[in-house]
Amino acid sequence: MPANSPYPTVHIPEVDLWEFIFDRNDRPADGQTIYRSCDGNRHYTFGDVKAAATAFGQGLITRWNWKQGDVLNIYAPNDVDFGPIVYGVLYAGGIVSPANPAYSVDELSFQLSNSGSRAIVTTKTFLPQALKAAAMSGIERSKVLLLGTDRDQQAQHWTEIQPEHGSRGPLRCKVKPTTDLAFLVYSSGTTGLPKGVMLSHHNIVADLCMIHGSVGTSYRSEDDKILGVLPFFHIYGLTGLVHQPLHRGIELVVMPAFDLKVFLESIQTHKITFLYVAPPVIVRLSRDEMVSKYDLSSVKMITSGAAPLTKELIDSVHRRLNLKINQAYGLSETSPMTHTQPWDEWYSSVGSVGKMFPNMTAKYMSPDEKETQAGEPGELWLAGPNVFLGYWKNDEATKNAIINVDRRRYFKTGDVGFLDTNNNFYITDRVKELIKYKGWQVAPAELEGKLMDHPLVNDVAVIGIEDRENHTEIPRAYIVHSKRGADAGDTTTGLPKGKQSEADAEEIIKWTASKVANHKRLRGGVRFIDEIPKSAAGKILRRVLKERAKNESVATSQTKSKL
Repeated sequence: MPANSPYPTVHIPEVDLWEFIFDRNDRPADGQTIYRSCDGNRHYTFGDVKAAATAFGQGLITRWNWKQGDVLNIYAPNDVDFGPIVYGVLYAGGIVSPANPAYSVDELSFQLSNSGSRAIVTTKTFLPQALKAAAMSGIERSKVLLLGTDRDQQAQHWTEIQPEHGSRGPLRCKVKPTTDLAFLVYSSGTTGLPKGVMLSHHNIVADLCMIHGSVGTSYRSEDDKILGVLPFFHIYGLTGLVHQPLHRGIELVVMPAFDLKVFLESIQTHKITFLYVAPPVIVRLSRDEMVSKYDLSSVKMITSGAAPLTKELIDSVHRRLNLKINQAYGLSETSPMTHTQPWDEWYSSVGSVGKMFPNMTAKYMSPDEKETQAGEPGELWLAGPNVFLGYWKNDEATKNAIINVDRRRYFKTGDVGFLDTNNNFYITDRVKELIKYKGWQVAPAELEGKLMDHPLVNDVAVIGIEDRENHTEIPRAYIVHSKRGADAGDTTTGLPKGKQSEADAEEIIKWTASKVANHKRLRGGVRFIDEIPKSAAGKILRRVLKERAKNESVATSQTKSKL
């Protein structure tokens, strides 16, 4: 039988996002601070957000003749302006398509062209790339706008797009919540070009209601502050950090990007109580000496997503800082959050992603599409009101991802895991990323979790490489060495040199062999690299490492395992 959520079913109104946030009776007070910059110099109250978004939306309609379904791209790091811009587009009936500011001109141009974006908002820092990509994608130069405090003569600021002074702006454009898009977000592209994920107004409204009805009962507006360090351009940050504070009336302290010193200072200065992070931040909290210089006692809970955490790493942070860490799960295609460990179960179900949100149904399915029993591995299928409409201009991908079973519309996540007898969900790996060693399945995420406990490992990714001699795949680990810079022997790359590198690699290989079954050993060796390639959500881009591995022969590897 399909698994159902242990939480009570929540009511999900069939309204668009604007009405859900701004027109409900229990909305936050107009004077409630929602977005505040981490330096404290800028902020928006709930009333400020509504007023700024209304003016921008009316300006789009009157000055640009904005039509329902027009797409605006935001190509920028986190900023307090992000929310008002998003809701201004929604006021005008438009669709928001956020882009990673780390994108190259070509990558940005692909998203602009594929999404059919009519305009782009960026910062002064990223304006040169935005202008080039806009030109390549046929976007008028006048449709490139700036956000933030900086100005530039080459582009208008977004606040200049508003109705004529003294005129009454047009009424809000009404949309159909279940069928009209609010967001066109792009998947991380771990195995190829990013795909546009179509999220309706109802999808996002549903996820916000489901969060509030489950783990969201653990925090509330009058007591809590959230630190906004996850990128807003990814759906995890967009839902959890842009929409949720507006919905709940919780103050969000906005960081443009992760910097450990600013991160720690912000927690201490603003008395942050709740954080969403990715696993590398947890590693820094467990090991970096700088952490001990700050008071982090205000933090009630840290929620980590994107990859599994081991009990050892969670223990390490809790012993050192008395901080609690729970784990969460979600995907772009599910708006995104679907599971989180309840706060009072953060330690009793370590390794799981916790309980499924209300209003959802799930199955773990075998390769021949038969439902597995508790404890048996399978691919996770999810059904619920937060499941996306499909992939933009890609019917074939949509057909492969969505299946109708028992009058439910299931999304085939591609993630492998299992369900225990206490309704805890576990995610062990991606279907396409499992390594097949002589018929045995090796989960990269399991090896990565164990390797993160080794003192020489700051970050790691495991991939399967071809062993032509034995006609099989074997696991190889790409590792960011914990001893960087001069201490590691190389001030250029921060990686260990020569014999020390070989010795460290062999030490890691032997240590891993003592922790895992024979078929899971690192027969492909270890490679030290400066940084693990990852998506905005912190997911490892294994295709990048696989391309790199093509040029690295196992037979000539300086760190080839002799095991």
